[in-house]
Amino acid sequence: MTRRAGLRRFVGPAEVAPASPRPSHPVQDGCELCAQPTGAWHGHVVDTEHRSILCTCRACFLLFTSPEAGGGRYRAVPDRYLHDDERPLTKAEWEGLGIPVGAAFLLRGDGGTTAFYPSPAGATECLLNLEALAELAAAHPLLAAAEPEVEAILIHATEDQVEAYLVPVDVCYRLVGTVRMYWKGFDGGQEAHEHIDGFFAGVRSAARRFGVEG
Repeated sequence: MTRRAGLRRFVGPAEVAPASPRPSHPVQDGCELCAQPTGAWHGHVVDTEHRSILCTCRACFLLFTSPEAGGGRYRAVPDRYLHDDERPLTKAEWEGLGIPVGAAFLLRGDGGTTAFYPSPAGATECLLNLEALAELAAAHPLLAAAEPEVEAILIHATEDQVEAYLVPVDVCYRLVGTVRMYWKGFDGGQEAHEHIDGFFAGVRSAARRFGVEG
């Protein structure tokens, strides 16, 4: 997915609390649909035609959250963070997807599901084992619950566990922007890993249990 502005705008300041994984933006930011001021906190809308994420004022954001707008060109990015502790992914299931890094996100669109992982070069697309993905989706309903284009499944694999979250798609691009901004050298460096750990701590804190999110 390409963006009309750099990923840096999705990276929040260092003092953002871990429980706030979505960044704030300066008051002077203008809505990319109507040019009105957005305010300090605002929503995002996906332009499905150009595959871009737009910063919007509250009025425009609400316009594209209506059921009538659900299948149109512009779609408001929801604010759901969900996890499923009852059906966690195993290391074997994660490795079966064939993703070469420890963090990635799955995004559904008209052409199917695509996997991306954050890298110093940006959001890098990677090939998926589609058979393994279909088996995972059948065993893990959370993976099939993300709304196309505007929500993603974010997966974080460590030596100890595999975490999977349903998140707003702009949150994934905040992770990508964080990696681009702070990654140094081959292994990223301590500062980058501290910011990445803080990012996932925020997602973890914000996530509600899948099936009882009401």
